[in-house]
Amino acid sequence: MQPDLLGLEISRGELKRLTGFDTEDLYRPSMMIDKEKRVSFFINESLVALALTPVIVGFIYAFIILPSFGSSTGLGVILLIIVPIAVILGRSLWRKFTTPQALTILLDEVDKYHTIIQAIDINDQLLDSGNSQSSIEDREQVISALQLIREDLVRALKSERILRDNKKLLANHQELLVNNLANLQTLEVSNQAGEYAQLLNQSLQIALDVQAELRKLQKVTGDR
Repeated sequence: MQPDLLGLEISRGELKRLTGFDTEDLYRPSMMIDKEKRVSFFINESLVALALTPVIVGFIYAFIILPSFGSSTGLGVILLIIVPIAVILGRSLWRKFTTPQALTILLDEVDKYHTIIQAIDINDQLLDSGNSQSSIEDREQVISALQLIREDLVRALKSERILRDNKKLLANHQELLVNNLANLQTLEVSNQAGEYAQLLNQSLQIALDVQAELRKLQKVTGDR
């Protein structure tokens, strides 16, 4: 990956610092759409459930079943089946109701942003192999757009966290709601039908989505 693309990525560590969450632990509806993420999510949840099951089953069996019913292999087997299912469902519901909706929307925009970076990286590799006719000029335009979008994404994530942690404090940090949409709209791509033109259009859509979410945050602040 080219150095300018590496500088655009928002790492998992930076996301954790900006949001206060390990984003891999958050429930996001978009994960259920992506097959790879969905499988990874259920594997992780299954491993956690399997790790917790012996502890929970042992506690229930020792302190509830034995005093009430005596030794029972059948009840023990039933617990071994029910408990991991209950753990997975319980954790999923807890994540669903405790994950801020605005944050999930912004993280989905971060995913779209990273998808564009990956597309440019693939294009770069094709160009290096002599299989692409992409314009360097157009690439620079998209990189400029992504730099502005990165700034907006960081601002939006900061604003969401400030609102979540201290709703009153956000009123004193309105500068975080400033965005780069006007600057993005001044960018032009020489070949509007080209690969990079499509990527720029996708970038502009991300900027619009982030701006809409910032306005929602600002409205919440105003209402309070």
